[in-house]
Amino acid sequence: MLILSAILTGLGLGAMYGLLALGFHITYVVSNTVNFSQGSSMMLGAVLGYTFGVTLGWPMPLAILLALAGCAVYGLAVERFLVRPFADRGSNGWLMATVAGGIVLDNTVLFTFGKEPRNFPSPWASEAVDVFGIGAYPLQLVIPGVGIVAAALLSFVLRNTKHGKAMSAVVQRPEAARLMGINTRFVIAGAFAVSTVLAGTAGLLIAPLFNVSSSMGLVFGIKAFATAILGGIGSAWGVVIAGLLYGLVEALTTAFLGSSYTQIIGFSMIILALFFLPNGLLGQAEIKKV
Repeated sequence: MLILSAILTGLGLGAMYGLLALGFHITYVVSNTVNFSQGSSMMLGAVLGYTFGVTLGWPMPLAILLALAGCAVYGLAVERFLVRPFADRGSNGWLMATVAGGIVLDNTVLFTFGKEPRNFPSPWASEAVDVFGIGAYPLQLVIPGVGIVAAALLSFVLRNTKHGKAMSAVVQRPEAARLMGINTRFVIAGAFAVSTVLAGTAGLLIAPLFNVSSSMGLVFGIKAFATAILGGIGSAWGVVIAGLLYGLVEALTTAFLGSSYTQIIGFSMIILALFFLPNGLLGQAEIKKV
């Protein structure tokens, strides 16, 4: 029973890492940049959902939509003010700028939302159901499905739709894409908005199982980037599979060895995996023209 309980917990955690990692994936394949404040975007979704749905008492569906809209606006702001000015000059300054942006957001929420963690009530996380003899919240069963569906939709859109192919063209041949009438700035900004919406979705899903606080996204963001690299950041399926695997390893380690070993074994696994698979689980080596 302990193993099954750990597996259910691990799949839920892994799906969260996968959703966040999908955000890294989509901005990378469109612009060759990533948003290192992705963990803060997750926190923002949870905090906005709590504020609209619990503090203000608005209907939860409306609170969720407004929270995700707020995350999208944040993603657009990150691209416009923290990434574009540096990327246009060929500078890697966006690396530090997005990290700093996340720190600013975390502290802004700390001063406005408060320091104390708060419980996010949800009917999907209030009563456990029986799953093969163990108790599990319905939300724990839903979360992995959300991650898998998100990966499938994102992979389908990028590979099989006109807009998805336009997004891929922006990073592969930006000048040619512009000549073909593709608004490259709009496509890149849209990718950042989708990225932060995915993170906000992860925050809203995990909030009822954990407490909502201004610091909740920090560790999730670090682990999500690690799993994005492990899965092969250019592969939607790769990052989600890596997230699920990491979540399982983390939960099983905690269950059988204790939380003191969780980070040691988890990140050691990533180092070893990348040693043998430098392009990640499903990543492909970059082709360089000479």
